[in-house]
Amino acid sequence: MHQKDTLGELYEQVVQRNPAEPEFHQAVLEVLESLSPVIAKHPEYKEAKLLERICEPERQIIFRVPWVDDSGTVQIHRGFRVEFNSALGPYKGGLRFHPSVNLGVVKFLGFEQIFKNSLSGMPIGGGKGGSDFDPKGRSDNEIMRFCQSFMTELYRHIGEYTDVPAGDIGVGARELGFMFGQYKRLTNRYESGVLTGKGLGWGGARVRKEATGYGTVYFVREMLSAQGTNLEGKEVVVSGSGNVAIYAMEKVQQLGGTVVACSDSGGYLYDPAGIDVGLVRQIKEIERGRISDYAARRQNGSDFVAGASIWELPCQVALPCATQNELTGSDAKTLIGNGVMAVAEGANMPCTPEAVKLFRETGTLFGPAKAANAGGVATSALEMQQNASRDSWSFDYSEQRLKDIMVEIHRSCFETAEEYGRPGDYVFGANTTGFCRVADAMLAFGVI
Repeated sequence: MHQKDTLGELYEQVVQRNPAEPEFHQAVLEVLESLSPVIAKHPEYKEAKLLERICEPERQIIFRVPWVDDSGTVQIHRGFRVEFNSALGPYKGGLRFHPSVNLGVVKFLGFEQIFKNSLSGMPIGGGKGGSDFDPKGRSDNEIMRFCQSFMTELYRHIGEYTDVPAGDIGVGARELGFMFGQYKRLTNRYESGVLTGKGLGWGGARVRKEATGYGTVYFVREMLSAQGTNLEGKEVVVSGSGNVAIYAMEKVQQLGGTVVACSDSGGYLYDPAGIDVGLVRQIKEIERGRISDYAARRQNGSDFVAGASIWELPCQVALPCATQNELTGSDAKTLIGNGVMAVAEGANMPCTPEAVKLFRETGTLFGPAKAANAGGVATSALEMQQNASRDSWSFDYSEQRLKDIMVEIHRSCFETAEEYGRPGDYVFGANTTGFCRVADAMLAFGVI
């Protein structure tokens, strides 16, 4: 049977076995579409049914999270942890607290995490978790009570050699602090390496909060460099205004680019003079406000446009850093028509399949999430190293390690694409490189 037919049949099996999980289906299809030439070159992968095995999580945990809000009302949420693949190391991946979280979303994120973690070159497997709890508008005490209840169940499934969660959307240092405190209380152990993204005073690593945004921009720099150019003088649009977006904007400006727009769920902010990243950080991270406040405080001709798509703005570089499927095929057409040179996914799967197809067909430089935003989890692995050795590295040393990792990720994706006759196809290069590293380890372990 033809390889494409075989992969198509596998995809149909995945859809049938995992109904009503469109995000997971999308993530699986995106990987499978790259692998026909790989399976043809490595028949041993097919014989061992590695594709079937890699699409099935090793463990899926779903649990109830009861807690009491400030009014004394009992609230019930659902918690998830999908431990997807541990061929390269302990499961590693963030926790997301957002109303959109369900099993399909967590599985899509965990599946992506397998290959992202593989690409990082660090000894970590793939997993993901979270809850449909929304921390927005909740008091610190409510968030503490929720996090303690969440960890009261989760703690029995994690550990520095088993599964190491981190933060994600809705989970920052505050939430991680409450969860780590509860883990420490329940286990009677100060096991720093069980969570990453921690505060610097209690086992955290320098550059961790900057790492995903910085790493995405380093990947863009490498893509541009391979074409003989750089970020100097280029206009950049960054969707989102959370942690990833803020530090992506900061690094773009350090490397000579001008970020002219960012966004939140209410609309986008346009500042032709260049976004004041410090002001965005003040509004979002300290005041926990909305970027609609920015224009009134900046008073320099910047404008907040409510309810509109940020991708209507002309730019040379686009960095989607908000959430999945935010950049559509229509948005991609607009960006390409406006002369975009490079797009890199700072968020997880922010571009729809139609958008990715257009970027690849038109030769637009496109850095997929599993490569472009791998800096975050790579630096989490560096945090684990520091915890294991009871060490703490300087900011400059930590950033240099991050930079070296992103350069190596780009090199491996670029060279793999060239090896298979797909020059410049970073989607193919990332999927193939990430898959082969995991597959080789799975072959070595036998059928488990």
